[in-house]
Amino acid sequence: MMQRRHFLRGLGGVIIALPFLETFAPKGALAAGPPPFAIFMRQANGVVQKTDEPDVFWPKALGKLTKAGLAAESDRAVSVLSDYADKLLVVQGVNFAFPGNGCGHSGGGNQCLTAAKVSDTPSGNESLAMGESIDNRIARELQPAGVEPLTLYAGKMSGYINEVLSYRGPKQLRSAERDPFVAYTKLFGAQNMDAAALERLKAARSSVNDLVRGDMKSLMGRTDLSADDRARLQLHFDSIRDLEVKMACALPDMRLAEMQAIQPTVGSSDNVQTVTKMQMDIIALAVSCGSVRAATLQIGDGNDSTEYTIYGQKQYSYHWISHRIQSDGASGTPIDNGAELHHEIDKIHGNLFKYLLDRLASYTIGSGTLLDSGIAVWTNDLADKYHSYSNIPYILAGGANGFLATGQHIDAGGVTNNKMWNVVGAAVGCKTNGKPMDDFGDPSLDPGFIPAMMV
Repeated sequence: MMQRRHFLRGLGGVIIALPFLETFAPKGALAAGPPPFAIFMRQANGVVQKTDEPDVFWPKALGKLTKAGLAAESDRAVSVLSDYADKLLVVQGVNFAFPGNGCGHSGGGNQCLTAAKVSDTPSGNESLAMGESIDNRIARELQPAGVEPLTLYAGKMSGYINEVLSYRGPKQLRSAERDPFVAYTKLFGAQNMDAAALERLKAARSSVNDLVRGDMKSLMGRTDLSADDRARLQLHFDSIRDLEVKMACALPDMRLAEMQAIQPTVGSSDNVQTVTKMQMDIIALAVSCGSVRAATLQIGDGNDSTEYTIYGQKQYSYHWISHRIQSDGASGTPIDNGAELHHEIDKIHGNLFKYLLDRLASYTIGSGTLLDSGIAVWTNDLADKYHSYSNIPYILAGGANGFLATGQHIDAGGVTNNKMWNVVGAAVGCKTNGKPMDDFGDPSLDPGFIPAMMV
C-alpha cells in the first residue's frame, strides 16, 4: 500500500519507511524537496464569529500577518498560531454552495471537502455527498493505483452522524480509523511481523526501531550520507520512538493484549486531544516517508458531543455549547457562558492544529521543513452556531513549495469552496487536461481559483 523512496527491512520482515533524503534524491530534486501534500483537519459546530456575538475567531484586520501582531490579538482564536504567522494563509469569504437536506451538520459535512451537492436520498442525518472529496482527488491522481488517502478520526462515534469527510465518489463515504495503534501498524509494517518477531517485540517491549537497528546503523554509517540527511534520519527514528512513547503513555505496556484492552477508551472525551495528537504524529510520519500525499483527520463525530475539560471542569457536550443551550435541539436551558466556552474550544482546536504544524516543521528538508513542502488545512463543516454555510473557516499553513501566498489574511468575497480546493489541488500537482486543476466539485459550479491565495 505504500510508495516509498527508500525503506529498511528488519527482523521478521518488518519494514519502516525513510524520510526524503537528499543523498539519494535524483539530480535536480534537492531544491523542490519531497512532493507536496495536503492534510485536512476538521472541527465541527462552527466557530465564534460575528453573528449576534462578537467575532473572536478571525484576525482583526485583513492584510499581512506577523507573529507579534497575531500574538497581540490574544482574544482571537487564531492567535494561538502566531508562531507560524508567516506560514499562514487565513481565508474568509468562502461558502458552501448547496443547502443541506434535513440536517445542517450532515449537509455541511457532505460539502466540507467535496464542494458537491447533498443527496436527495438518503436525507437528514444520513445524507451523503454527491461527489468525491479533495483528498480522494489528490490520491487518485498522485498516488499509485489502489493507494487511498490516509483517513483518520479522533473521538467517539455516537451513531447519529459518524464520519463525514472522505468520499471516493457520489454517496461513497470512506470509513476512518480512530485507533492510532491500528493506523500506525498498518502504515509502518508491524502487522507484517511473523509470530516469532511479534513475540520478541511483546516480551522485550521493543519498538519497530529495534527490529531494524542493524540496517539503521549501516545506513547511518555510510560515508556518502550528508550531515543534513544524517540529522534527518535521526529525527525520523526519534519521531517513531516518540510516537511509541506516546502510545506507551496511553498504553503503558506494549503487549498486544493490553493494547486490545484499552482500545474501547479511544473514543472517550478524556482522550480526544491525546488521540488527535497521536494521529497527527502518524500523519507527519506518513507524509515524510512519501507514503501518502493526502490525509484527513476528523475530530469528533458529525455534531461533536465531546465533553471538553475547560477551566479545570468537564463541560457540557460541545454540541450543546455550540447551541448555547442544554439540548441537541432548538430549545433548552441556556448555557450562560456558552459563547465563551465555544471560544475556548476553538482555541483547543487551534492548539491541536499548531501541534500538527510543529510536527511537520520538525522535519528539516534542505533549507526548509516538511511544512514548507505541503499544505495543512484547519476547517469546519459549519460556519457558526446557526449552522450557517457562509464564511466557513479556512486556515491554511505551509506553502506547497512556494505555491501559496502565505503570511496574509484575505477575504475571498463569497466564493464557493470548490475554488478553495482547486487552489489546494493545483498546489500539490493535480491537473485538468494537463493544466493546473480548476474543475473540482459539482459541475454546476463556476470553475477557477481564488487568485489572492496564489503567488
